[in-house]
Amino acid sequence: MQNLKGIYNMYDLVLENIRLPNQERHHFIGIQNGIIAEISPYPLQGKAVIDGCGDLAMPPFVEPHIHLDTAFTAGEPSWNQSGSILEGILLWNERKQTLTMEDVYERARKALNQLMKFGVLYVRAIADISDERLVALKTLLKLKSDLQDIIHLQIIAFPQNGLFSCPENQKRMLEAIKLGADGVSAVPHLERTREEGIESIRFCFSLAEKYGLFLHFFCDEIDDPQSRFIETVASLAISSGLEDKVTASHACAMAYYPDNYAAKLLDLIASSKIHIVACPLINTAMQGRYDSYPKGRGITRIKEMLQKNINVCIAHDDIMTPFYPLGNGNILQAAHMAAHAGHLTGMKELEELISMISINGAKALQINDYGIKVGNEANIITFPVDHAIDLIRLQPHCRYVIKKGRVLLHTNPMETVFYM
Repeated sequence: MQNLKGIYNMYDLVLENIRLPNQERHHFIGIQNGIIAEISPYPLQGKAVIDGCGDLAMPPFVEPHIHLDTAFTAGEPSWNQSGSILEGILLWNERKQTLTMEDVYERARKALNQLMKFGVLYVRAIADISDERLVALKTLLKLKSDLQDIIHLQIIAFPQNGLFSCPENQKRMLEAIKLGADGVSAVPHLERTREEGIESIRFCFSLAEKYGLFLHFFCDEIDDPQSRFIETVASLAISSGLEDKVTASHACAMAYYPDNYAAKLLDLIASSKIHIVACPLINTAMQGRYDSYPKGRGITRIKEMLQKNINVCIAHDDIMTPFYPLGNGNILQAAHMAAHAGHLTGMKELEELISMISINGAKALQINDYGIKVGNEANIITFPVDHAIDLIRLQPHCRYVIKKGRVLLHTNPMETVFYM
């Protein structure tokens, strides 16, 4: 029997003629006061109606790890000729001496616009605090406030130059927390010794426990099988009880670990409930440069972690920075790269790639009410594709990006006319 509920309701907005993942039939979504009020296979009445054109509708994508403060600085002051992380750090150290709030704000807003164009409305941004003025952090906190009705933005205080290699960053981290950072970070593999790397992790855990913060570590982003800081992160996540408030990004060295050690490590990570963020674009470009052939792929063990039910996310990471000269904000490019470098081309694996830039990222950022469900905020993106896998293959722009029932942007699909 037909559901008659929608006939008697006049919603603020109705999104009609759309398809939901794994459903062939077209649906109608009624939105009231920015909330999804009804999802029906039958027509609904609305004060405003958007034709979904048979597009696939999804919850917005999640970018769990991106550097907005470095965005669009590639070539400033010069190009990273070696492509190495160490040259990238040297170039960024020089560039950040000239940072102004206007400079960072303009570039970061441009980067967010790029992300939104491709359907990202949830972002965890990394702000370098290795600057006595904390320009990047202060600017991104202002941007977070200015755009709070448009995009969900979390700010992680990140000590690019280390916490013990650069002890001043410990004081800056405390100042960042006072200013309103959502989380703290460390980069243990770039500290001077393994012992100092472990101490940097412990330092962050102590802050997170005291102030109720997220933890987001840069872990083992190096082609060194002896770099094993992720085991410390996972162990402390368990002993502290923070568990799913903890994220470890990159974990590139895991690809070099002996299989017997990796098996033990994966069990530990699964038990810890921490989240893993893979960054396929920058790491396939940066890692393995000094390997002899065959060269490392630069990607952590995504496939094996999925088999252990570890929450793996995928991030774009950089957009035209001293560390990665490419990128346009399309997180589907990162998923596409992961499909290749991670050997994730099975039907189920391709579907899981979409989860890694949506559902899994929402878990890591602890987003409440995520998904296209009655009662949730009406946050919806639509794509002119037939199946979620086509997102990986075609990497299209969104046709519509909707936040709380408000259309933020609309992109007409590109059309090619053949004269032959």
